[in-house]
Amino acid sequence: MSLLIKNVRSIVSCDDSDTVYEGTDVYIEEGIIRRIGNSDGICADEVIDASGMILYPGLVNAHNHLYQIFSRNLPKVQKMELFDWLKALYEIWKNLDREVVRLSSLTGLAELMKNGCTTCFDHHYVFPKGADLLIDAQFEAASILGIRMHASRGSMSLSEKDGGLPPDSVVQDVDEILSDSLRLIEEYHDPSEGSMRRIVLAPCSPFSVTGELLEQTAALARQKGVRLHTHLCETLDEEKYTLERAGVRPFEYMQKAGWTGEDVWYAHGIFFSDAELLELARTRTGICHCPISNMKLSSGVADIPKMLRLGVPVGLGADGSASNDGSNLLEEIRVCYLLHRLYFKDEAPSAYDVLKMATGGGAKLLGRNDIGSIEIGKRADLFMIDSQRLELAGACRDPMALLGTVGIKGCVDYTVVNGKVTVQKGRLASIDEEKLAYDANKCAEKYLS
Repeated sequence: MSLLIKNVRSIVSCDDSDTVYEGTDVYIEEGIIRRIGNSDGICADEVIDASGMILYPGLVNAHNHLYQIFSRNLPKVQKMELFDWLKALYEIWKNLDREVVRLSSLTGLAELMKNGCTTCFDHHYVFPKGADLLIDAQFEAASILGIRMHASRGSMSLSEKDGGLPPDSVVQDVDEILSDSLRLIEEYHDPSEGSMRRIVLAPCSPFSVTGELLEQTAALARQKGVRLHTHLCETLDEEKYTLERAGVRPFEYMQKAGWTGEDVWYAHGIFFSDAELLELARTRTGICHCPISNMKLSSGVADIPKMLRLGVPVGLGADGSASNDGSNLLEEIRVCYLLHRLYFKDEAPSAYDVLKMATGGGAKLLGRNDIGSIEIGKRADLFMIDSQRLELAGACRDPMALLGTVGIKGCVDYTVVNGKVTVQKGRLASIDEEKLAYDANKCAEKYLS
């Protein structure tokens, strides 16, 4: 299959040279960008007239919890901070089943895709007793929508009675966790270039798993060549927890378990010391920044300017819909830009810096060099926005900054994943949106009752 995108007004490539193409075409064949330039004489199976469009690399969501989408905007948790918030919501999440996970994944991934996201990493770590094949349901949802999916086999092994936060009903033992992790790697993990499915091993956090599980998970991941992920340094409560139980700060706790290196990235990373930031940079251990979630839970502001200056790999994530109330990485870009302008003033990353975090930065965290920019030979993951829409009138002089400074109101016009159109004129191309909304609402009503 081939796709020709003609007459693009501007292409913001987000490549190493920060190239911006004006008034040109993009030719895609078998999911790969084959030509950027005049396409006279080229025939394609599908042609899009992109007159007036601005084209960007597809956004890479480097941290999410799709299962949370049916527990967003709940009145009783709106003023809670992380530990109390988790304890309250575990009482809902302990009722997860395969159908809730399937429909919440469809709903969250659909929203992400309608807002320019082409690759999603999801951190699923809640496995109630009797709820089987939950990650399989996520891959099924991703396949229906056509999004590139990195799913994690998360885990919790430290329940309330043992000093953790989660209830006993969602905690598993080490053997059960590692056995299912191995099954998912062997069944779904595709390390090849251009792959649509990969597995990550991702114990939930230092306050919900044992040190034994962290160490054995790292060993299995490195044996099988998959990446490692967890939450870290998100709140001062977490810091207090590891100091009291292990006598060390959270990052040192993870270092002792073998959790640093280019194959590891953490979500949040708000409370690192200067020495720890230097160690992150030295080991090339990554951070996924989740500004909206951090703001909603009153967690704090990660020092992204310092991380970028030191060379720490940084990506952007929407985090769970219960701590964000949505799944929209475009919104995350603008909030990130504005938050750091407020907090760090002239040291803040530019709007374009934030866009690069959300594209190539996220791709790097996921260990991918085949996505994250618009370049010949890379996978054709992209989205387009019509510069002629009313809310962008007079605002498109700097397309590199546009998504952070002005932002996009409403959905993107086109999303393309691996050369296939998945969003067309703001609507999902592969699924009935109204039916999905109906089914999701019915499921959420039953789940929350």
